[in-house]
Amino acid sequence: MSYIDIQDVSRNYSQNGQTFCALQQVNLRISRGEFICLLGPSGCGKSTLLNILAGFDKVSEGSITIGGAPVTKPSVKHVTIFQNYGLLPWRTVEKNVELGLESLSMPADKRQKIAQKYLSLVGLKEFAQSHPAELSGGMQQRVAIARALAVDPEILFMDEPFAALDALTRMKLQDEISAINRSQHKTIIFVTHDIDEAVVLADRIVIMTPNPGRIKTIIPVDLHGQRDRTSPDFLRIRDHVFAEFSLKPADTTEYYI
Repeated sequence: MSYIDIQDVSRNYSQNGQTFCALQQVNLRISRGEFICLLGPSGCGKSTLLNILAGFDKVSEGSITIGGAPVTKPSVKHVTIFQNYGLLPWRTVEKNVELGLESLSMPADKRQKIAQKYLSLVGLKEFAQSHPAELSGGMQQRVAIARALAVDPEILFMDEPFAALDALTRMKLQDEISAINRSQHKTIIFVTHDIDEAVVLADRIVIMTPNPGRIKTIIPVDLHGQRDRTSPDFLRIRDHVFAEFSLKPADTTEYYI
């Protein structure tokens, strides 16, 4: 039985007397602990679908259930990480990580212990007493990841969280979130328009197309452990994804997916 079940989901918006269809008849089943990348160009509905899954928006048609329960609102067990980090500038790094724990009425000493654990996990324990303005963009995003993990969520929703970072920092964080996924076994739904990023991270890549937003195809990523961006298997899957977007011709006999 699937953990997340998306059935015949459509999302329509009305503006100035006209109706715009952002999603149309989307069907997808996701297993617990799976890393799914929603991949596609701007306007294909991938962020809309993520917002509906996270409980920030509602379907026009169809249904979404998580663990058998309909999604009707955001949940403390489902955490969303955005591009802009969302850190409070007046709080230290440690206190930012503790933010979600405060809402659980957790004692201060326990909050600090958990914050230190996850700051260590993302390699920022020595910056616990720094403030966000003293950190680079990549370090701030790692604080946001630590804050999300600190509340022990069942699901992480990530909306292009590395898009504003330079290429080398982005690659490092891709490797870090992949390692966290393997060690923590969280269910992660990750929105991206970067093909290499999707192949580095995903168990399955869900390719979406725009006008209206639909799922075109789903590509399993049969790679294990840390992803080698130069390996023949990595390049094979990447070329398959390029071909799905008609960016590169492909001999389909090459692919055993």
